[in-house]
This record gives sequence, C-alpha cells and structure tokens, in this order.
Amino acid sequence: MVFGSTLTCITAALISGVCLTGQTPPVSASFRTVASTTTAMPQPSGPVGVVVSEETRGDIFMARKMYREAIEVYKEGPSDSAVLLNKTGIAYHQMLDLNDAKKYYQRAVKLDPRYAEAINNLGTIEYSRKNYRRAVSLYKKALRLSPNAASIYSNLGTGYFARKDYKEATEAFRKALALDPEVFEHKSTHGVLLQERTVEERAKYHYYLAKMYAQAGTNDRALMYIRKALEEGFKDKKKFQEDPEFSRMRDLPEFKELLAMDHRVL
Repeated sequence: MVFGSTLTCITAALISGVCLTGQTPPVSASFRTVASTTTAMPQPSGPVGVVVSEETRGDIFMARKMYREAIEVYKEGPSDSAVLLNKTGIAYHQMLDLNDAKKYYQRAVKLDPRYAEAINNLGTIEYSRKNYRRAVSLYKKALRLSPNAASIYSNLGTGYFARKDYKEATEAFRKALALDPEVFEHKSTHGVLLQERTVEERAKYHYYLAKMYAQAGTNDRALMYIRKALEEGFKDKKKFQEDPEFSRMRDLPEFKELLAMDHRVL
C-alpha cells in the first residue's frame, strides 16, 4: 500500500495482490488498500513549536511501522473524521487484526458513504477471508465512486482471479495498467498476498501479467514475468509461442533463451 497515494498494494500484488487505500503502504499486489487523502511526511522546516496534527503524527508512526502508536494518535483526533477512521483501520490491518480493521472501515463509510478508499479496504477484508464474491462487489462499488483508481482495478482483478474468472480478471488488470503503468510494481506491506496461494496459482498469475506487458510492448517486464511463471512451474510453455500477445517478442534472443532453458521450480 505510497504515502498519500495508494497503499499499494496490501499486495502485493497478488502478489501483487490487494491494496489498502487511505494511507501508508498496505500489504501487496494481490490485495491493495487504497490510500485516501493522506498527509505527506512533514519536513523539518518552520518555527520551533509548530503544532503537528494527530493525522500527521499518526502518519509518521505508520511510516515507521509503529502501528499501535499510530492507532493511539489517530484516536486522539476528531472522532467524526472518516479519513482518520480509515487510517486507524489500516493500522489495525497492518497488525492483521481484521476484526478491528473492518470495524473502523465501516465507521468511515458510515460517516462518508462515498468514501471509495474505505469501501475498497472493506473489500480487502473480505478478500482476506476468502469471501471473493463479496470482495468483488465492494471493489466494483468503490470504482463507481472512484473510476480512475488503478489500485482498485488491480484489486478487482485479484478478486476475479481468485474466483478463477480469468477473462474478467485480465480486463480489470488491463484497466489498472492503463491508468498506472507501475501499478503491479508497487511494493506494499499489507494485504492479501498471492504468496498465500498455491505455487500453481502464482505461476498462472505471472503468466497473465506477462501477457499484459507483452501486449503493451513493455518487453522487459513481460520477460521478467515469463521467467517468474516458468520458475514457479508454469507447464504450458507452448502458450508463449501461440498466444498472439507474445507475437512481437518471439524474435527476441532473450525470449528464445527463456523458453529454451530448463527452469528449476522454486
């Protein structure tokens, strides 16, 4: 999950996974919490004695991964602040306290029913609990309120992927990539990780990422994800030779070398 932007990816990305939104980084690409109106890390400038808000102090603790301290400070702030409630939820989420995290996300949404970041983060809770249908529903609701949020599209793709709806997953991932070319590269520290799934699922996930990057003409990343897929035991090598998305890569020496190698499954 970047400060003041997507808590990217409480994923990692599905490994990249799901992403928390609303504050400091969430756990990865498979599940990202979306960051909402966050305060940037304060710089040491200005007169001595300047009052620092509870939100800023809490953000500093979050950046230092001092989540309990962050929670205490956020709770000192206004109790009617949806942003602070969402950030408190993220802090609990970082400690894997899903019950309290959900409670604070729900309180944020109750105060602001159009708070896309908190709705997304509720989706990450459902994803963590393997309630994938409910997670997808919440991600779609968040996207209706924030249609240009790449991290939420990434989460939506992750939800579809978990349900083995690869067509919808690919479409969501493509939209995420179009909105943010770096969306699958963000590193986060919170969320549902693809690592929690089987090696076979990770291999398939990387295969789909390779296809998307190949279609976009980003050959270096396509090659990276081809390698990851093969190292994780992706068995259907002929797909790289047959899928039209890889057609422009087939004359690359690196591509030929990757497919010719005997990959040791990690």
